[in-house]
Amino acid sequence: MLRKSLMTGAAIAILATTAQAESIAVPEYPETYSQDVVETIFGEEVADPFRWLEDDVRNNPEVANWVERQNSVSGAYLEQMPANAWFKGKMGELLNFERFGTPTRAGEHYFYSYNSGLMNQSQYFVRDGLDGEGRLLLDPNEWSDDDATALAGTAPSSSGKYLAYAIQDGGSDWRTIRFLDVATGEAVSDEINWAKFTGMQWVGDEGILYSRFPEPEEGQDFQARNFNQAVYFHRIGTDQSEDQLVYSTPDRPALGHVGLTTDDGRFAIILSREGTEAKQEVHVVDLAKRDEMGWKPRTLVGGLDHEWNPIESVDGTLYFMTNQGAPKYRIVSIDMDAPTLEWKTVIAESDMPISGASIVGGNLVVEYLKDASSQAMIFDLEGNIRSEIALNGLGSAGGFGGSPSSSETFYSFTSFNRPSTVYRLDLETNETAIFAQPELTFDPDDYVVDQVFYPSKDGTKIPMFIVKRKDVTGPAPTLLYGYGGFDISLTPGFSSSRMAWMEAGGVFALANIRGGGEYGKAWHDAGRRANKQNVFDDFIAAGEYLKTNGITSEEGLAIQGGSNGGLLVGAVVNQRPDLVNAANAAVGVMDMLRFDRWTAGRYWVDDYGYPDREEDFKILRAYSPLHNIRSGEEYPAMLVTTADTDDRVVPGHSFKYTAALQAADVGDKPQIIRIETRAGHGSGKPIDKIIEEYGDILSFLAFHTGLEVPSE
Repeated sequence: MLRKSLMTGAAIAILATTAQAESIAVPEYPETYSQDVVETIFGEEVADPFRWLEDDVRNNPEVANWVERQNSVSGAYLEQMPANAWFKGKMGELLNFERFGTPTRAGEHYFYSYNSGLMNQSQYFVRDGLDGEGRLLLDPNEWSDDDATALAGTAPSSSGKYLAYAIQDGGSDWRTIRFLDVATGEAVSDEINWAKFTGMQWVGDEGILYSRFPEPEEGQDFQARNFNQAVYFHRIGTDQSEDQLVYSTPDRPALGHVGLTTDDGRFAIILSREGTEAKQEVHVVDLAKRDEMGWKPRTLVGGLDHEWNPIESVDGTLYFMTNQGAPKYRIVSIDMDAPTLEWKTVIAESDMPISGASIVGGNLVVEYLKDASSQAMIFDLEGNIRSEIALNGLGSAGGFGGSPSSSETFYSFTSFNRPSTVYRLDLETNETAIFAQPELTFDPDDYVVDQVFYPSKDGTKIPMFIVKRKDVTGPAPTLLYGYGGFDISLTPGFSSSRMAWMEAGGVFALANIRGGGEYGKAWHDAGRRANKQNVFDDFIAAGEYLKTNGITSEEGLAIQGGSNGGLLVGAVVNQRPDLVNAANAAVGVMDMLRFDRWTAGRYWVDDYGYPDREEDFKILRAYSPLHNIRSGEEYPAMLVTTADTDDRVVPGHSFKYTAALQAADVGDKPQIIRIETRAGHGSGKPIDKIIEEYGDILSFLAFHTGLEVPSE
């Protein structure tokens, strides 16, 4: 079928694919044995027949065998998808361009990541001077045979003499931290283990502050709950056993801690929080008095009541971004040398939420969100506006790092149809220049990025981006994505998988549903705890809008989400199976009655509530994807995806949910699971695995929504 006829004949394409569907049989699912596990929780009997699937594949051969059998079935089915090879080839084409990370300057050195196109892992380079030639420092592609060992973070020391870097293996959240000498490129022998959810903050060139947990019991690396995080100082040239304890709270084991340092080397700031909600205590160590006082901190903010994000220190004054008294954030300062500590508002709250801030060359660079798209403004340190940074339309800007002593900053800009371009901005001259711009295999101007506002069930207006090729007319199969949680804002950004979907003639839609941070604290609060149903209502209303307004057809809606978004997909499919035609629930939180029993799950009670409290239990029980599968209803085609080393949302969530789907009477559409090996929650995954995974996902969603790829 020619591309033009595909665009004007969506109904024909759907009929053709429906005919094809009859020739591909729904797979016969592997047998999954059930157990007689029933618990009485607040007077209700709750069955959990597949609890044995919670076990780690490394420890339970039966679970490992179940994974192998499920992958055998799903792999055979996905190989039959007519567009499987096309999507994998198209993603390879779309990813095959040079990509540069936003540079970090330390001394006269510029550090940045680089990928020539289809490298499984990006390399890490340094330039000695802005116009110097790039010199390779790290190549993670040489670290393992399967390229599943990744560079997970970097931090050059203050002068650029050393580089600290974090290694992630197999997708795990655990980090190993190592060091190298930048001048020679030689490794320093130091090694730090059992770091997790950590920064790497240098104290001059002496060493780093980092966060770690106690070493877990043998065999529990990927499942044990994480308690008693502490901040340590590691001095270069010493063994980890000699690291100095900087801050811990053994009497409050649920608190997590991260250590930060200011650019001028004056202060170390310890941020402490209990869950995922941005409520922090702030403690400050005056590094100028370390010889006299050691690491003894001064409490600046006590109590877990508000968010306090440090920006920088200038002449003894600390600047913070906070939502105290400002749900959409304000910027405040405090003079640490004054006899009496007093907070001063520098930039007041406005209609647009502040999403980030930095101090560069005596200027405050403040990032805002306007209807989920970036804006950036420049202020002086008294809060007077200087200018606006011109960005390239609806999109996302990031970076803006730098030093109060230098006017130079780098930032990136991306949108749905534009991969990141990296810019250098001199705030003294206001001159902007391109640092790195990709050469593309497509024309961004061939695509249109629109934003609409649709009413949810309660009348709340929800923004949604709709992206497609300009030549796509009439209803077309549409991929709707959402998240809706943890104060996380979804903003425009380039994705090769979404672009491949649109290259095939599909429409992509992103709904900025409640629970995120797109409009500040109130938007987040409206989608968490007792208000979680708003999230599902918003997403359902997005799907209804797409169908009612002729953007997609009655048989053409696919939905997708990952992590908390996987929960979203599972809950929406349960509540409105008639609305959805195909779904991909990725690394989802599916058992809402037991999520807090593994790894980082205990942190999520801020958004979800506590399963062991009756009021919260009733709310969780009402929407938990695992516990609300509606046997006897016709379900859409469902592809569940997860990975065996996911120690963020343990794969047992997806395992149990899939087993329950396959055991239920939910119609004749496939309910299958794809389980990646040597991968985790998503970060660090090599490009070849990304191409394979999304080729399978997109071809599955295309097949079950009637999207036929162009003939070439």
